[in-house]
Amino acid sequence: MREEERSRRKDEHIALAYRQYQENASSFEDIRFIPQSLPDFHKEDVALHTYFAGQKFELPFYINAMTGGSARTQKVNQDLAIIAREVGVAMAVGSQSAALKNPDLEDTYKVVRAEHPDGLIFANISADNTVDDARKAVDMLRANALQIHINVAQELVMKEGDRDFSNWLRAIEKIIALQEFPVIVKEVGFGMSREMMQQLQNIGVETIDLGGKGGTNFARIEGDRRRDQAYDFLGDWGLTTAESLLDCQNSTAEILASGGIKTPLDVVKCLSLGAKSVGIAGAVLYELKKSDVETTIQVFQGWSNQLKSLMTLLNAKTVAELVHKPLLIQGELQEFAKLRHINIDLFANRDN
Repeated sequence: MREEERSRRKDEHIALAYRQYQENASSFEDIRFIPQSLPDFHKEDVALHTYFAGQKFELPFYINAMTGGSARTQKVNQDLAIIAREVGVAMAVGSQSAALKNPDLEDTYKVVRAEHPDGLIFANISADNTVDDARKAVDMLRANALQIHINVAQELVMKEGDRDFSNWLRAIEKIIALQEFPVIVKEVGFGMSREMMQQLQNIGVETIDLGGKGGTNFARIEGDRRRDQAYDFLGDWGLTTAESLLDCQNSTAEILASGGIKTPLDVVKCLSLGAKSVGIAGAVLYELKKSDVETTIQVFQGWSNQLKSLMTLLNAKTVAELVHKPLLIQGELQEFAKLRHINIDLFANRDN
């Protein structure tokens, strides 16, 4: 693919993702908490920190991978890094494949470290990259961890996408075996089944971002780009974030949740279903595009206060306590659980 085509594709992704935001729906509405409204602590005593990938994070959400690789997306990455810095959250960059192929594009990613010099930053590569590529991506950002994204559905719909996935699992295993930096394997919006998560754990993956359906839909984005409607039937492909969280209840991996997170209540629901932290992308991009950097900072600084309020309503003083709070699984999510033999009665009758 020519470099100008690659950069144009990055710009198209941002425009189409923004357009999708208000159209997308998730299954979080099928989850309800049973109130525990007699807390025995002051709201300001609520602790929001969490741990994963061997590191401590002051807040249980982070800005997930979005972009990089063109002049326009460099500005987006700069704005996102400023937001991450001021809110006090970690941030992942989008796929660095463009910069690995063309060093002239490195600054479209390096701007994140320049704006957020002391922050927790995740590098990002695809599953078909080499060990050397992984090291270069991490070094490029002085990153604290590496995301390896899995995007088979996107590649198949993309006219110029990959068609050979025979080495992906082995490539991930080689990078994991380095043990030079924490690795997070993530889906890009189609969710993960327990079978897929087990495949990853079998090769040593310890931290998994299940990237569920409900957020940015890359099958639809690539379908819009190709303009021939050839793969429109894949518009609803995958598992939602909530379905994936239910499906991984017996996993021993560290689970991160992303895909369709729009409110602090969505965050708390994910944490209560066992996620160590929650990745947000579309919500940040949407707010940034409709307003400005300062307004977006204020919105997501407000999430910290709102999370403390929600946890107070649940009598949960720490993030870890949320997995003991009873909740109800209803609607289509209940039907999914029934078909996958997941005992949701356990969630409704948790012992505080």
